[in-house]
Amino acid sequence: PEGVEMCMPGDHVTMEIELITPIAMEKGLRLAIREGGRTVGSGAVVDIIE
Repeated sequence: PEGVEMCMPGDHVTMEIELITPIAMEKGLRLAIREGGRTVGSGAVVDIIE
């Protein structure tokens, strides 16, 4: 989010993500955000922006 540089455990944020590789997604889909083989976040798709 604008003005937020880092999120801490327990924080709730809304963000817009652009995928590097196209993948089928739909509203309500649960997802994990991974970096270096570790899960660093989780969430759900709220809206699809094309």
